[in-house]
Amino acid sequence: MKLNKFFSTHPVFTVSELDKFLAQQGSRNHWTRKALLAHHRKQGRILPVRRGLYAVVPPGASPDTCPVDPYLLAARMTDDAVLGYHTALEFHGNAYSVYEQFFYLAERKSAPATFRSYRFRCVLFPRKLRAQGKMNFGVQVGERAGIPVRVTSLERTLVDVLDRPDLGGSWEEIWRSLESVEFFDLNRVVDYALLLGNATTVAKVGFFLDQHRDALMVEEAHLRPLRDHRPRNPHYLSRGARKPGHFIPDWNLIVPAAVLERSWAEVR
Repeated sequence: MKLNKFFSTHPVFTVSELDKFLAQQGSRNHWTRKALLAHHRKQGRILPVRRGLYAVVPPGASPDTCPVDPYLLAARMTDDAVLGYHTALEFHGNAYSVYEQFFYLAERKSAPATFRSYRFRCVLFPRKLRAQGKMNFGVQVGERAGIPVRVTSLERTLVDVLDRPDLGGSWEEIWRSLESVEFFDLNRVVDYALLLGNATTVAKVGFFLDQHRDALMVEEAHLRPLRDHRPRNPHYLSRGARKPGHFIPDWNLIVPAAVLERSWAEVR
């Protein structure tokens, strides 16, 4: 059975996607699929990425050097994978820097994977979203090479990288990336921040929006519900790094001077 048609429309594919295609061709034999995969691997037509995931080698290309889209790989790491955090910023074209580590969200933990120089890390959907069955809040469908890819919206990504800055890069990376976005649906930002139910995250989102009132057209109506859910006591912007900073009473946050003053913007 020839798989050229399947390969032409699936530059990255999972075993389940191949099984579905074979079933449509009238074959449901498990051993047929195994034999086909073994044959095409031997022929240098496909590359194993991890168990159950393969990349297609274009005709005439070398398996060792052919390009493979890492966003498609990350989006197929699990059946429910959603590109998130810094990877979402990159996908949307708003990351200040390009990384070789890719983050995807999933409901169940999946082991880290590597392919060439790329590293893929699974992050569980936030507990609050799982408890409420709202994992897909702020998830949209994008496209790479004609293939649908699930990714967090810019609104959700803004909140997510402030909630988990370890998955967004340095504060400079996060600030510069978010500042490259010209427009956010601020109502969605506020709704998602409150949905996560973390007072420190709510305060960080409020602080960021407050600092960018003019650029993002932030109104008091956006800030008020966030301010109402800020921490009762002072919290550090960086949970694990309690470095000296400036206390921002409006948000009960202790913010490093570099972030408050955006000192990196002075470097030319």
